[in-house]
Amino acid sequence: MRERGFCGFCGGPLGPLDGNRQDCTGCGEPFYHDAKPCAAVLVVDASGRVLLGRRAIEPARGLWDIPGGFCGPDETPEECARRELREETGCEIELTGFLGHLVDVYGEGGDHTLNAVFTARIAAGEPAAADDVAELRWFARDELPDPARLAFANTVQALALLDAA
Repeated sequence: MRERGFCGFCGGPLGPLDGNRQDCTGCGEPFYHDAKPCAAVLVVDASGRVLLGRRAIEPARGLWDIPGGFCGPDETPEECARRELREETGCEIELTGFLGHLVDVYGEGGDHTLNAVFTARIAAGEPAAADDVAELRWFARDELPDPARLAFANTVQALALLDAA
């Protein structure tokens, strides 16, 4: 966990890390290093293939990932999943299941994330890479990229959960 330098409220310096908390030395407001909520979606087609996207941005640029992203401040994980899929693929989806919550770190030294991982099918549209995705590709389960070519630990874990489901 990387310490933060300055308070988001007053701009004053933050004190030392104590567990997952840093207090502002100026206004006293605490800053908590909590996991940021995210949603990810394993889109599966009728033949069992999984849709993955090649990341166009850091962290993990060029590696394969599950479509998804950070939840907005007033957004449920389910709403986030639908929005992120729409932004990254142009498709509307129907959520078909929930695989679980996975904890990870967003890039080296990045924020901790709490990823709600869903399964889904495409309800409308044809996938086309957009937003922060450079390429989309369907993968048969026995042709998934090697874990070293996957963007995050939670990507590897989610694909394992899918196989176990």
